[in-house]
Amino acid sequence: MEELVIRDADVVDGSGGPSYRADVVVDGGRIVSIVQEAAAAGCQRPKARRELDAEGLVLSPGFIDMHAHSDLALLRDPDHSAKAAQGVTLEVIGQDGLSYAPVDDRTLAEVRSTITGWNGYGDDIDFDWRSVGEYLDRLDSAFGGRGVAVNAAYLIPQGTVRMLAVGWEDREATPQELDRMRQLVADGMEQGAVGMSSGLTYTPGMYAKDAELTELCRVVASYGGYYCPHHRSYGAGALEAYKEMVELTREAGCSLHLAHATMNFGVNEGRAPELLSLLDEALATGADISLDTYPYTPGCTTLVAMLPSWVSEGGPEEILRRLADDETADRIRHHLEVIGSDGCHGVPMEWDTIEISGVTDPALAEYVGRRLDSWTTARHLLLADRLAPSILQHVGHEENVRQIMRHRVHTGGSDGILQGAKPHPRAYGTFPRYLGHYVRELGILPLEECVAHLTSRPAARLRLPDRGLVKEGYRADLVLFNPATVAAGSTFEEPRKLPTGIPHVLIDGRFVIEDGRRTDVLAGRSVRRSPVRRNANSRS
Repeated sequence: MEELVIRDADVVDGSGGPSYRADVVVDGGRIVSIVQEAAAAGCQRPKARRELDAEGLVLSPGFIDMHAHSDLALLRDPDHSAKAAQGVTLEVIGQDGLSYAPVDDRTLAEVRSTITGWNGYGDDIDFDWRSVGEYLDRLDSAFGGRGVAVNAAYLIPQGTVRMLAVGWEDREATPQELDRMRQLVADGMEQGAVGMSSGLTYTPGMYAKDAELTELCRVVASYGGYYCPHHRSYGAGALEAYKEMVELTREAGCSLHLAHATMNFGVNEGRAPELLSLLDEALATGADISLDTYPYTPGCTTLVAMLPSWVSEGGPEEILRRLADDETADRIRHHLEVIGSDGCHGVPMEWDTIEISGVTDPALAEYVGRRLDSWTTARHLLLADRLAPSILQHVGHEENVRQIMRHRVHTGGSDGILQGAKPHPRAYGTFPRYLGHYVRELGILPLEECVAHLTSRPAARLRLPDRGLVKEGYRADLVLFNPATVAAGSTFEEPRKLPTGIPHVLIDGRFVIEDGRRTDVLAGRSVRRSPVRRNANSRS
C-alpha cells in the first residue's frame, strides 16, 4: 500500500492551467497517481497508509527560490524555517559571483571576509571542502549524513573564480589566467553546478571585461548551463547594463537568467516597460532569457559594496587600509556623494536611503535599524565592524516591481540575506507575499499563473525533468496552502516572523512542515546538473 494520499486537494499543478480537485497519492518520494474529482465521480478512492484531508487547501509544487544566499545557513541551521516554512523546497545558491567553492586556502579566507555581511564569517563552519563537488557532497552529508533542510543547486561564482586565477587586481586576465578560469568553470560544471553567477558591481568580479565573461559563458553553455549575472548597474545605466548581458550571452550562445531584475533609484522610476521591451525583442529573435524578482521595493546588500571599485583592489585588508587613511577616505566620499560610485550603480549616494540591517560587533548594535546620516558614520561602521555591516537600500519603485513580475519569463527569488539583527523581510516572506499580497489582495497575477512563476518556470530554467509540476512520476516536493489566509508574517519591524496559511510542506514525499510546525526531517540534498558536455558552439 502507498505511503500517503492527499485527499480532496485543489490542485494548482504549476503549469499555469486551471486548478482541479483531486486525490494525490505519494509513494517512494514520488507522485504515483492523481485521481481527479474522486469524490464527485463516486469511483474507488485511492487508499494509503496515511491520509491527509486537504479540504480547502491548494496543493502545488514546492517553490523554487532562484536567488538565495543560504550557502552557509544550510550547514549551520538544520531547521532553516526561513525557507522551509515558506514552502521553498529548492534554493539556488552561489549567487552574485561570490561563494565558497572553488577556493584554495588564500581565497577561502578572502571570500569569508568579503561576504561576512551575507553569511557571517563562518566560525561555526568546518570548511573542509575546496571544490564545487566537495561542497555539494558536504551538503549531502551534513548533520551526521542526514542532509539539509531543503534542496540546493549551485552556481559557480565568477568573482571567486577570478580571485583564484587573477587575484584582486583591476586588469585584464592573461591568456594563461583565462585558461585557468575556463578550466575552473568546466570543473565546477562537471561536478554538478547548474551555471555561473557574477556580481558585476562587486569586486573582484566587476574587473572582468565582456570578452572574459563571454569566454567563461561559452564553457557554461557547452554543459547546458546558464549565466546568472548581477549586472553592472541597477541605477544609472541600468538599461545599458541589461542590454550588455543580452548581447554577451547571445555571442556566447549561453542561456541568460537576470538576477533580481529590478529598475531602482530615481532615474528609473516608471521605466520597467523599457526593460520589458528590450527583453521581448531579444526573446523574439530566439534568445533564451529568464529573470527573477523579489516582491518588495527596498534592496539589501553590504555597506562595503557601495564603495567605488578602486577601493577594493588588493582585497579586504587593502580596503581597511584605505578607509583608515583620511586623505583617501575623503576621496572615497567624493566618489560616493558627487561622482556616483560604481558600487552604488553610478548614482550619487543619498545617505538617508541606507538603513543598517546587521553588524557583527555587539558594541555597534545601536546602529541596527537606523538610517545613515553621513559618510562619517558609514566610514566608522566599516572600520569598526571590519567591512561586515549589511544594509537595506530604500530605492525601489512599486509600479516597476508589479510590471516586471507579470512578465512571461519571470520567476521568484528571495535574494534573502539571513544575517543581521534586522534582515530584509524578503528572506522569510517572499513566496507567501506573492500569493497573499500580490495575488489575493491586489490581483496582480491569477493564482495559477503565479504558482507557475514560482515552480515550473524555474524548474525549466534549471532543466529539471521531474520537478516543478504536480504530475505523475514527478518528485513529491509539494506545498499545501490556504489561498484565503496565506501571507508573509515577516515585516520590516519583525523580519523573522514566519508566514501563515502554509500548514504542510513535503520534500521527497516527507513532511518538513506538518500542521504548521517544522519537523525534524532533513530531506534536502544537492541538485546537480548531469555532467554531459555539449558541442562548445551549441545553444544552451
